[in-house]
Amino acid sequence: MLLSILIPVYNEREHLERSIERVLQAPLPDGLDRELVLVDDASTDGTRAIAEALAGRYPGKIRLFFQDHNQGKGAAIRRAILEMRGDYALFQDADLEYDPRDYPALLDPLLDGRADVVYGSRFAARRVRRVLNYRHEFGNRLLTALSNWFTQLNLTDMETCYKAFRSELLRSIPLRSNRFGIEPEITAKLAKRRSILYEVPIDYLGRSAAEGKKIGWKDGVQAIAIILKYWLVDDCFVDQSEQKLRFGLSRARRYNQWLFTALTPSLGRRILEVGSGFGCLSRGLPRRDRLVLSDSDPERVAELKDAWRNHDRVSVERFDPAAGPLPAGWEGGFDTVICQQELERLDDDGGAILRMTTCLEPGGRLLLILPHGPSLYGTLDRALGLRRRYSRRQIREHLARAGLMEEQLRGLYAPASAVWWLQSRVLRCRRVGRLSLAVFERLLPLLRLLHPLTPLPALSIICIARKPGADERPS
Repeated sequence: MLLSILIPVYNEREHLERSIERVLQAPLPDGLDRELVLVDDASTDGTRAIAEALAGRYPGKIRLFFQDHNQGKGAAIRRAILEMRGDYALFQDADLEYDPRDYPALLDPLLDGRADVVYGSRFAARRVRRVLNYRHEFGNRLLTALSNWFTQLNLTDMETCYKAFRSELLRSIPLRSNRFGIEPEITAKLAKRRSILYEVPIDYLGRSAAEGKKIGWKDGVQAIAIILKYWLVDDCFVDQSEQKLRFGLSRARRYNQWLFTALTPSLGRRILEVGSGFGCLSRGLPRRDRLVLSDSDPERVAELKDAWRNHDRVSVERFDPAAGPLPAGWEGGFDTVICQQELERLDDDGGAILRMTTCLEPGGRLLLILPHGPSLYGTLDRALGLRRRYSRRQIREHLARAGLMEEQLRGLYAPASAVWWLQSRVLRCRRVGRLSLAVFERLLPLLRLLHPLTPLPALSIICIARKPGADERPS
């Protein structure tokens, strides 16, 4: 495995060489190699020549990149993330404030699977600590407390440089801040993503402004603004539209509660959920004899495993319904298979239905929540990754090819289809905003009441079908 150590550099001629030597000599856990991804942020004091000499001295270990003009720490970190190749990533400043000998403590919770992210805390309890500048520490603690209030985390040091990540997670988070605001920004987004965070105590040798420290009071004001901004704004995914919709629905309490109520009578005792995503249905599914959650996205699988690690009757598997072999024990192993927000994104949706049917025992049920109405298909659907909307006839054809018996096709949210048609076909909108999701959630009881009275196509449809028993034939 490979650790990418991401090092933004700006005017660090006095410290860069010693700092890089310490990073190269730092101990790492067994089986872990390192690369240093060095990004010079248009230094003007001769740092560039030193960085080039170091890269020449350690070819293959140091990968050096240059910014065209000075943009700030956040911009340099963004560039390093684009260039990194490791399985894990760690932020490292180019000065001598942080001690690379703390790497093993930072990495252990990642390597043993406990954490998605580990923060190195300058303020967590330890036997011996360096006495630091009071005002600087007070400012850091104040920003940490404000961040904790809005994220509901209980960090002791949000502003720490030392942050270690699973690389897949770090790559999937969009970072916008160019300067030191990257610290509260990434913390807010990790909290919204429900990532598993750990803290470990680290050593810290703080510098003064006279010694080259670049952060100032203006950065503190900016940090407060960023904390408030990302409390209000859901900007947690590089793949914005599709992921934001799935994430928004995972937090839509009324929507999910209604789905639980509608689906519960058809649920058996051994349940497989295909395309679990952020767990919008998973949290309400009954944990009877067996509950298996699955997704094709490795990032979603990792998050689900973290969320369900202490549940003996729940397991999580990576599964692509469109390709690859079935996991061991899945063929005929379930009496219920449920799928939401998945088939409409696949090229071979019919093949996926056949594979899910194979997982059912005779008499088992397939439950699908699908987008309805081909005439509603437009820019919003394409932005959300949908390849199609289904008619009732198309659904019945898929059921017939899979040998399934239709039990129920139930339309949902007909009044909302007019709004969807207007946004997607007339206004050609390309994203579903947080406000739209909030309005939909608030109006859901009214939409359910008006649905039978509205002569419009349903926006979504629930399909419940049964696999025939040994003595039955599909009609």
